[in-house]
Amino acid sequence: MEEQLSICLISPYVLGGSHPVAEHVRQTATGLAGRGHKVTVLAPSSSRQALRAGRRRFRSLAGGDAEAVQALPGEPLAIAVGPAVPLGQRRGGVGIPVASRANVAMAVTEGGFDVIDAHEPHVPGIASSAVKHSTTLTAATFHTAVERALVAPLRGSSRERRRANIDALIATGERAAETARRLYTGEYALIPSPIDPAFRPGRKGGGSIVLAWTAESRGVTRALVRLVAAHPEMQLTLLWERSGRRPLRPYVPAAARGRVHVASPRTTAERAAVLADADVLVCPAEGGGDSRLAWEGRSCGAVIVALEGHLALAYADDQPALAAAATGRAIADPELREQLTEDGMREARLRSPEAVAEQTEAVYLAMLRRRRRAERRGGPEQTRLIDCDLHMHTRYSHDCATEVDDLLEHCIGLGLGAIAITDHNELAGALEAQRIVHERDLPITVIAGEEVKTAQGEVIGLFLTERIERGLTMADTVAEIQRQGGLVLVPHPFDRMHTIPDAATLHRLLDEIDIFEVYNSRLLFDSFNDEALRFARKYNLIQSAGSDAHVLQGLGTAINRIPAFDGPEEFLVAMRHNQIIRRPRSLLYLQGLKWVAQVSKSS
Repeated sequence: MEEQLSICLISPYVLGGSHPVAEHVRQTATGLAGRGHKVTVLAPSSSRQALRAGRRRFRSLAGGDAEAVQALPGEPLAIAVGPAVPLGQRRGGVGIPVASRANVAMAVTEGGFDVIDAHEPHVPGIASSAVKHSTTLTAATFHTAVERALVAPLRGSSRERRRANIDALIATGERAAETARRLYTGEYALIPSPIDPAFRPGRKGGGSIVLAWTAESRGVTRALVRLVAAHPEMQLTLLWERSGRRPLRPYVPAAARGRVHVASPRTTAERAAVLADADVLVCPAEGGGDSRLAWEGRSCGAVIVALEGHLALAYADDQPALAAAATGRAIADPELREQLTEDGMREARLRSPEAVAEQTEAVYLAMLRRRRRAERRGGPEQTRLIDCDLHMHTRYSHDCATEVDDLLEHCIGLGLGAIAITDHNELAGALEAQRIVHERDLPITVIAGEEVKTAQGEVIGLFLTERIERGLTMADTVAEIQRQGGLVLVPHPFDRMHTIPDAATLHRLLDEIDIFEVYNSRLLFDSFNDEALRFARKYNLIQSAGSDAHVLQGLGTAINRIPAFDGPEEFLVAMRHNQIIRRPRSLLYLQGLKWVAQVSKSS
């Protein structure tokens, strides 16, 4: 273990139940705690005692006790955030009361966690609430491989905002990743569900067959019953996991009576007891040989017969008799059974809680390594501070009529010590301003910048010497800025009224970003700035403010107070001590002036 982490896992399902997501969270929490981390699990509960204990912890957290929801090192802590809603009362997934979502929001913002991992965040409830409100590094783990199970009320910009809050994507398998990509694009880390240590081999060689019994497995069920009837040494257990309506019991001929049973385990231990003695496990259900049940069967030393999957005897969906033939072959051939059992158990060991916890830990640590080290605030006492506005436009922008001379005069009158002129897809205005300042020896520093419209959104290059063409990819534009020795500034990154990079692009280019604009005084909604500030704090990005002024009256409405600098290197060091000062003016007033100026410019 590289370092001790404070981790919060979010389960939308009751931990005490047998839901596979709850089992995954429970086993992962145990494995991570075994590696020395502090692991807290937030989940609904049907226990009144657990709910009362949870309420006490959240009251303490609201009262200022930041450690109220923190677990002790090596001891996972489960906290009930609210009551479990009965299945028949849920709408669109795991519905929970508003108070429960508020508890989760408070925990992920004030709980002091290093990492949040929300399981099944597409399901409305506490996991989606955690992603929405988290102010720290956040992973999202997807389990479902069934498209119809995706419950995603988010559309368009709302989904993109949610995606921006997710810093790592995890899926329990390739099929789950393919399904999740319909909601959130990006690179998924594939981490399988851990297998409970309760699943271990029992007595083998007795001709025991277990069938995952579903309504869709009628043909396979009949074929296996006929197989058992023909071989007195075999017995068949129909394993119904209480999901959906109970299948119709098949006709059992006299030759097989007493050797065909139905098992309906309620707990993990009961399911493990059914699989322990199984020589063959037949999985006709969706997921086949890669399903959770199949891997539990491999851990118990059973040969897997399935429609598809790794380390399984396969059969065709339209030929259920082949499933019975494969089953009979596995029981009749000890060498084949031994080889498949050995291979299956070897790979199943890679899915132990300890192994899965190690893989999950690696994802968390990779997220933390992407966060930049926190810098000391405040510059040296003897350093002169200047006020800067780092985002403004002149007549060289298509939507601005401000003359360069007028802009310089107004900025000097405001007492600004430095400005960055960032015209749309044009550098001429900034270069003209630098020439004027040099010729007249004006008391202001002009940074030559350009707000470039790329194929994935807008980005600003500072300290440029050459104009950059619009329309390139974001990556190519960033590379060109760096080639010129410039700095990369991402403007209004979450303003849906502008052309902005999507969340996947932001995360992909995170290491290339020099400065992140967290306050733009020309945005319609303050929430856009709030999202940018939260993102910058999460990764310790250097923060900036910009007026984005298109008229003189908008200049100086967003100030960066930094130590005086000379050149891009000193500027970047100075920005690490930035004090952002907001001086907002009426957006309606400024926009009206801009429209009037544009009409005058066009005429």
